[in-house]
This record gives sequence, C-alpha cells and structure tokens, in this order.
Amino acid sequence: MDKKSLSERDICTKFITPALRRAGWDELAQIREEVSFTNGRIIVRGKLVTRGKGKRADYILYYKPNLPVAIIEAKDNTHSVGDGMQQALDYAQTLDIPFVFASNGDGFVFHDRTGTGAQLEETLSLYAFPSPAELWGRYRAWKGLTPEAEALVLQDYFDDGGGKAPRYYQVSAVNAAIEAIARGQERVLLVMATGTGKTYTAFQIIWRLWKAGRKQRILFLADRNVLVDQTMVNDFRPFGAAMARLSTSAKTIERSDGTTEDLPLALDKKRRIDTAYEIYLGLYQAITGPEERQKLFREFSPGFFDLIVIDECHRGSAAEDSAWREILEYFAAATQIGLTATPKETRYVSNIHYFGEPVYSYSLKQGIRDGFLAPYKVVKVHIDRDVAGYRPERGQRDREGDEVEDRIYNVKDFDRTLVLDERTKVVARKVTSFLKESGDRFQKTIVFCVDQEHAARMRQALINENADLVAANYRYVMRITGADAEGQAQLGNFIDPEASHPVIVTTSRLLSTGVDAQTCRLIVLDREVGSMTEFKQIVGRGTRVHEDTRKYYFTLMDFRGATNHFADPEFDGEPVQIYEPGESDPLTPPEDEVPVGDDDEPLAPEPGEEETVVVGPPDISFPLGDYGQRKVYVDGVAVKIIAERVEYLDEYGKLITESLHDYTKKALKKRFVSLNAFLKRWESIERKQAIVEELAAEGLSLDLLADEVGKDFDPFDLICHLAFDAKPLTRRERADKVKKRDVFARYGSQARAVLEALLAKYEDEGMLNLDDPQVLKIPPFSALGTPTQLIKAFGTRDDFDRAVHDLQAALYQETA
Repeated sequence: MDKKSLSERDICTKFITPALRRAGWDELAQIREEVSFTNGRIIVRGKLVTRGKGKRADYILYYKPNLPVAIIEAKDNTHSVGDGMQQALDYAQTLDIPFVFASNGDGFVFHDRTGTGAQLEETLSLYAFPSPAELWGRYRAWKGLTPEAEALVLQDYFDDGGGKAPRYYQVSAVNAAIEAIARGQERVLLVMATGTGKTYTAFQIIWRLWKAGRKQRILFLADRNVLVDQTMVNDFRPFGAAMARLSTSAKTIERSDGTTEDLPLALDKKRRIDTAYEIYLGLYQAITGPEERQKLFREFSPGFFDLIVIDECHRGSAAEDSAWREILEYFAAATQIGLTATPKETRYVSNIHYFGEPVYSYSLKQGIRDGFLAPYKVVKVHIDRDVAGYRPERGQRDREGDEVEDRIYNVKDFDRTLVLDERTKVVARKVTSFLKESGDRFQKTIVFCVDQEHAARMRQALINENADLVAANYRYVMRITGADAEGQAQLGNFIDPEASHPVIVTTSRLLSTGVDAQTCRLIVLDREVGSMTEFKQIVGRGTRVHEDTRKYYFTLMDFRGATNHFADPEFDGEPVQIYEPGESDPLTPPEDEVPVGDDDEPLAPEPGEEETVVVGPPDISFPLGDYGQRKVYVDGVAVKIIAERVEYLDEYGKLITESLHDYTKKALKKRFVSLNAFLKRWESIERKQAIVEELAAEGLSLDLLADEVGKDFDPFDLICHLAFDAKPLTRRERADKVKKRDVFARYGSQARAVLEALLAKYEDEGMLNLDDPQVLKIPPFSALGTPTQLIKAFGTRDDFDRAVHDLQAALYQETA
C-alpha cells in the first residue's frame, strides 16, 4: 500500500481509529469523528445571506458524554506527523480541551495544555496513544479533583433521547460550573451573551447536581413572569412533578410543541408554602418587598435551599442595598450561581465582587463569529431638534396655555420633560418607511421609548402611519409595558414565531431583558441608553437566529445616539454595517457593502465555494412621566430628519467603506490633535480658505459635508461639528451675534456699510475670503462706490484688511 496516496479520510480509518481502539477507547461511546462545533458565520451581502464554513474537528475523545478530554487533527501522509498541531491547538482553546494530538498516520505529536506532564509536547509512536484512564488521571490531577468531586464531575447530563446535544460553549460552561462547585466554590458566575441558551445551561448544571444528590432543594430566581413560565414549560420541563412555581396565581402555558400545561403552584391562596417540592421557581418581586410582610422568602428556613440560581443577575441582585440582594444573603449557606450576559461593574454595584470572576464567558462577538448569533446592521437617523436643540420663541405657550421655560432643550429633555409631538410622528414615519422599503411590513419590531407615556404616544403615531394594516387587525401595533395589562397579555403572541400579531410593539423597559423574541428583525431606539449593561441587553433582543422563518440578521434603528456605545471598549460585538441615510435617501441600507472574514480581510463580493446560501434576493419575506415630572407639550414645532452619513463596519469595528464623517476626522487629525489645536490654527491664519483648500487636496469635499449636515453652516462649523462633535452655529446665527456686539461702531458710515454688506454676503453665501478686493466690484458693493473709494473709506489697504480680519475674528468668537 502506498501510504502517501491515501486520502486524509483513509488515514483516519486505516491508522488513527485502530490506534485509538488499541489504546482502549470505546468507538461508540468515546470517539466522535468529524465533529462540527460551530454553525459557520452568517455573512450578509445586501439581501443575500450565506453561511460560511463551520469549524470541524477530525476527532474529539470523551471520557464520558459531554466531557471532552482530547482532540486530534488528522492530515494525509504527504504532511509531516505534526502539521495539524497549530490548527488543533486553536480548536482546543475554543473547546477548552486539555490534550491535543496531531497525526498523519505514522504516529502522533502530543501537546499537553495542562503543563502537568514531563514535557509540553512530545512525539508518540502509532502504538503509544494514551488510554482513557491515563488521560483522565492527568485531567483529574490538573483539576485537583478529590474522589468525591470526581463523582460529581462524572455525573451524566440530561439526555432527552431525541438527539439534542448542548453546544460546545454550553458544555464548557456547564463543566466549568460543576468543577468549581465540586472543588467547594460557593459563588459561581457565568457570563454568556443573550441568545446563547443561559437557561438551558442552568438546567444541565442543576440536573447534574440534583441527580448526583449534591443539591436537593433548589431555587431559580428571575425578574419577569415570562422568564419563569418559559423556563418551566421548556428547558426545566424534565423536572416534572418535583418542580413548582412560587406564586398564588394559577397559570396555563402553551408549550413549544403546541400543547398546554397548568403550572404547579407552591403557594396556596393564603401564601402558605408547600415544602414538598424540590425545584422552586419564582420572581424576586413575588417573594420580597420593602415591607416585612412581603418578604415571603423568610417563610423558608435559611438553610432550606442547597442551591440558588439567579437569572439575569446583572439587575437588582448585584447592588448591596438591593431588596433582591437580601434574598441571597438570607440563604447565604446555599451555593449560588449567577447567570448574566452583562456583568455589572460600577463603583456602587459589582457582580464580580459578590460572585467572583466568571468561571466561563462566551461573548456576543464569539457567538456571531461562530454563527450561533445573528449579525446586525445599524441605521442611524438624526433629527434636527436633537442635534441643534430647541429653544422656544419668546412667549411660547404649551398645550395647557402655560409659558414654556426659556432655555435650550435637547435630546435628554425630549419625551421626558418636554414633548414635541411632531418629533414622535417623524420617528413613526421613518420606522414605517423602513418596513415598507424592506418589503416586509410584518417583521417583528420593538420600539424602545423613554417611558410608558411616550410608548403610548408612539403606539398612536405608528397606528396612524399604518392605518391600513391596523384596520385589518388592531393588534398590528400594541404597547407592552408594565402598567398595560392588555399589552402584557399579548407578550406571548409577540414572541411566538407562529403568531402573526402583534407585529410592532412599543415599550419602555419591559422588553429590554430576558424576553426570548426569536423572530425580532427590527429594534428601534428612541430613548437614550446610558448603561452599557442595558444596551447589550437591548441588542440581545434581536441576536437569536430563527432558521424556520429565515431570520439570519436584524436591524437596529437608532434615533438617540445610543449606538455610540459601539465605540466603548466594553462592547464586544460591533455591527457589520452602520448606515446613516440622508433626508432623501432610502432607509434600507445599500446592498453593496463588502463584509470581512474572521481574518479581518474583505470577503469576495460573491459567495465562495465553502459558503451555503440560506436566503437569496429578492425573497426576504417572512399626563405624568414615569419620573413624576410634569411633561410640557408643545405643538406646532417643525421637526425634520437632517442629512447624514454612511459607514460600514465589520464585527470587530473595522471599517469596510469609510464614512465621510470618519474621513473628515482622520484628515483633520493628521494636522490637529484636538479642537483647541484646530481653533488656534483657524484664528491664526489670515486666509481661512487655505484650510479648506488643504482638505480639498486630500479629496475631502466640504460641499458634500454641507449636503449632509446642512447648507446653512460654513466650513468652520462643518469641521468642528463632524470632526470634534462641537455644536454648530448657522451663518445667520454667527452674523446675528456680530450685529448684537455692534463691532462696526468705530467706523464711518461708508466703511460700516461695506462691513455690513460683507456680513450679509457671508450670511447668504458663506464667503470666507472677505478681504478679497475683487468682491467690491460686484453688487451690492458696486452701488456704494468703486473699490478704490471703498478701501479709502477705511484709510489704507492695510486698514481695510485689518477691519475685515476683525470682522472674521468676531464671527468665530463663538466656537461651541
């Protein structure tokens, strides 16, 4: 047999697998070949969606099911024995596997990632592959497992018999938690991105601890009824009669298979607890409260529970003075596991301080790269009143007839303390336009508003914009907030992939965490999101892939600048595209963006051989505020979308096609390190046009910037605003400030007339070189006298130049 003529598969079949059998590995229970462990990243090219090639290990060896200990990368015999090692090490790091092998059929190269052996890497003969007992012995020593701890670590996973297996990162998370608890760790934190199956992971951890007899009474805490209900009928269903809900309200829930189930209750109508159950699920809010009589958890003895699992533990449970935290401290003797997508770390609140460092983390970025989470596009829409602010006219009265306080109102005020109803209508109009342009007005959409009252107004505005579909079904648009019982009753239908309505829901915070909205394709942000924790949770509402409805990506539409969080180092999964449409541009992002691969290099514009098309164009269907302040309603204030920019980013934040905004910033920062540096240069240079010409020489057209931001701003304001985020002033605003300061008083009547005409020329046309004598030859200057006569009105040519320079200095005295 010519060994070098054999394929890689032949090498596996004829040499590697027999070597494993000889070493004592069970081919049915312990050896898995060609194990695909990622789905392949979702790549979006306009409306064409493909999946890249998933990662696949040639062999993974398990000591017991879901307890991987070794990985083997095979090559054909034209390669050397260790040629697959670097690839195998990369896979092993991802899969958290300690023992790594490479082979070409002649033997093995063995890399011990535990560092406990005599050598880090060695070459073995084909007949010297280690046995399961040998590798498990090394594993046990590496983890420091006692016989008691080993028994827990070897406890079986739950197997439903239907072939469902946990994903690789869920296996890693479950094993890391079990091993930590086996070693005696009492506080455990798992950080897993939204949509990666935290609850299923928690179920497998609880199941193994329960079945091993290590934890007999368990409390699962959440902060939303829907989270408890979903958990009981889906992931926790195998607990059966051992499980009950800490509630007095009976509830019938529909399972994912369409059948219904009455949830068992652990409380009677008098709130007396049935202590016969072993698995209890409840809301923080239902078992505690500010008053002692509300603290139901005190009806249990402090030692009643062996294990407490806290879902979404980034919320109130992390704060030391939180009412929820007192539950955890009351049951301090229990092992406590925190689950979160976003560990909260501030000066006052720290999950890590309470739970310790995470025993396992799986990020949004990794989930997108692996193809388990949906990538997303961002549409940024800027409203003129948000950018420039709103100042009421003198004597402006609100809807109640009261005079509106004279000050500048900005995006922080809108819909919180001051309401411009036209602004709400503009947002609703834009959301509706996006749905129409996308070709699918029935894509599930969540609109996040400032508060419940704002959500009610947004619902009304969206109803008016979609009157045809609302007439066909009034539930096309609904408000779902904490105070809206009718809306909350429709939450189940909204998240149900089989239910067509509601389609658009408006909310404030109810849907920002934990709700499993698998088919959500559009998320609209019309409120500020100050917390990175909440921002990640909101993004997570859309990251679930739903292949049955061909939902492979989603869109985030931002009206309040909340997506500036993408620039924060704490954010770990940037969008594949950011699109900022102009006033007359379509809202759907352009389809000619070029995505990039995992190596940060642009992908081909057409799918490659290793990509699988999953969606091909053109078919893509599928009174008082909450804060106790009186809101001021002002009618009749015009609001419009201002022109904006386009930019594309890969999942790491690297630009694919550079935006005009970023090009401006980059060109300027080659010369100026800060706004102050630019202002000094602008003030010192006599010929302002020189700066504009320098930028033009680099290919930067300020005319294009004016098209985006507005024709009423001169180059100074365009540059300050776009490059340094300074508030722009229009030419008229700058000219009015000069007039109010009366800088012409020291000149004679003819000289004043020339300066006033120059100021008017600047206001109308934005001229920068006002000291050019040629301008004096054209109207209205020609009606005032000849250029020579007009210059003499100032004295000499130097006097004229000085006067014009003083005028320009006065124009730019206001810089922010």
